[in-house]
Amino acid sequence: MNIEPVERIEPARLETIPEAISDVVAELAATTATLGKSLHPRTASNLAGLVRIMNSYYSNLIEGHHTRPKDIERALVGNLDDDKERRNLQVEAAAHVRVQEQVDRLALEGKLPEPASREFILWLHREFYKGAAPEMLTLQVGELEVSMTPGTWRALPEHDVTVGRHQPPSSDRVADFMRYFEDRYRLEPLGKSSRIVAMAAAHHRFNFIHPFPDGNGRVSRLMSHAMGHIAGVGAHGLWSVSRGLARGLESRGDYKGMMDHADMPRQGDLDGRGNLSTRALIEFVLWFLRVCLDQVNFMSDLLSIDTLSRRFGNYVRHSNTLKPEALRLLEEALIRGEFERGDVPRITGLPERTARRVFNDVIDAGLLASDTPKGPVSLRFPVDTLDTLFPRLFPES
Repeated sequence: MNIEPVERIEPARLETIPEAISDVVAELAATTATLGKSLHPRTASNLAGLVRIMNSYYSNLIEGHHTRPKDIERALVGNLDDDKERRNLQVEAAAHVRVQEQVDRLALEGKLPEPASREFILWLHREFYKGAAPEMLTLQVGELEVSMTPGTWRALPEHDVTVGRHQPPSSDRVADFMRYFEDRYRLEPLGKSSRIVAMAAAHHRFNFIHPFPDGNGRVSRLMSHAMGHIAGVGAHGLWSVSRGLARGLESRGDYKGMMDHADMPRQGDLDGRGNLSTRALIEFVLWFLRVCLDQVNFMSDLLSIDTLSRRFGNYVRHSNTLKPEALRLLEEALIRGEFERGDVPRITGLPERTARRVFNDVIDAGLLASDTPKGPVSLRFPVDTLDTLFPRLFPES
């Protein structure tokens, strides 16, 4: 009996890193090290919440689902659509935000496990589908309806699928492939540059294995996000790999094309020694890391103090409800991270009653809020402000 070898995913890593990749790795490490550094940690933390919505939006878009940012924001507070199909898309989008928030929190606490470990990947899948409606777990495979159990590998013959032109490993071999995947992509023994390169390579090889009946793309993007944290380029969750993958460098079809390209088998004796093409993996890794760098540069410009201050000014000037003094409150929160409610008259330079009205208008606009009814306030970034504050963050912006 022929047993499908787990080495089918080789080359899993690049043992020799080409100069072009080394250059991008160095720039990515340097740029992420400064991303958001000028921001107060509280402001950066609240901005990371917005980036999670962005990541969820683009991850859904990659799957062919368009869930508007305002629908995701509503879903996060349990305000779901009456239409079942739109409601299920909201649930998926909110689940992505919720799981990424847990990943970011674990990274901040220094408790994030090995992102390529089987235990962590199964947890991602299980958490993503927690609370999913039965129809979201029912897949149509040919003429069969197949039920999926969250946090469980493909294991049955009916789980065998073809993805485009690619035939993933058979279901009865997935557990062994994922054991091998975990061994090859453990980041702990690697240096920083090798971790960053492994993050890119693992993204393709995970999808090559296609270990779950459904949800592989979403889990792979969450895994890549977690690997970015461990590799030291996560920048506290202030940039999104999903936005870059959805948009590509040349066109929105880049991601699918590059993933397909990296499926290529070895092309002769000069193309490495593995089952798959080393040249194609090099090209995919370089593309993936350039996508990451493009997104970090985009967010660096968007999140600079000067840019944010200027856009807050534009927002206040074009608002029908905010007084000019509201900008002083927003800039105070931007610089200091938060301030006490009793400081409002001093910050605005207005009499207490007038200052209170200005403050309440900013609260009503959703731009300032606190964790407790009388606690200090910090910046918030509701989605209806994005056209002005963060243009081009979403397509409709």
